[in-house]
Amino acid sequence: MNIIRLATVGTGYFSQFHYEAWDRIEEVQLVSICNRNLEAGQRMANQYSVASVYNDFAKMIVTEKPDLVDIITPPETHLEYIKIAVANNVGMICQKPFCQNLEEAEEATKLAEDAGVLLVIHENFRFQPWYGVIKKKLEKNSLGDVFQAQFRLRPGDGQGAEAYLERQPYFQQMEKFLIHETGIHWVDTFRFLFGEVTSVFARLRKLNPVIAGEDSGILIFEFESGVQAIFD
Repeated sequence: MNIIRLATVGTGYFSQFHYEAWDRIEEVQLVSICNRNLEAGQRMANQYSVASVYNDFAKMIVTEKPDLVDIITPPETHLEYIKIAVANNVGMICQKPFCQNLEEAEEATKLAEDAGVLLVIHENFRFQPWYGVIKKKLEKNSLGDVFQAQFRLRPGDGQGAEAYLERQPYFQQMEKFLIHETGIHWVDTFRFLFGEVTSVFARLRKLNPVIAGEDSGILIFEFESGVQAIFD
């Protein structure tokens, strides 16, 4: 069996799901963890019997020489970490939302493509089993011709003065929030189910005053397949 030597950076709230998943894959060996807070990094390392912990990403990559790195950190760190991984010819999986803006995302993608280094965006909703079932039904035409789809989302943890503070407090300060951080899941899922987007209309606004970015909106998509979709 070819073992993939994995390193990670980040131990925030959602990282727990990454670590649990990697631990279930026999072909993967987690060799090192990087985190700005060494104590938090060590706690995760102890949980998964990882020998080395760093608070310097570049040092970890150079010292441990992993086959793959999982970047499980907020968008403002992505471009820097991608540059380091590319410079050391280390493939990577990067958490969404990818980078801070389109310009950074395009720069990161070009760096990886030019160097021939694997760069995968961690977008997981399309792989949830119920969407897989829907996809199969669509492919078999079990539902007949589909003309329109709708998805309505009401996240309760985004309400009130304490919105997101328990899990991901930096959400409150994100200048672009609703689509960049949360809605991107369904943009990708819609593409998985219905194909590429030809046009999109968005009406976004902010309802909760403690959140810097928009937290409410309606998007209307048109697809090459002719399907229209509404994300509310």
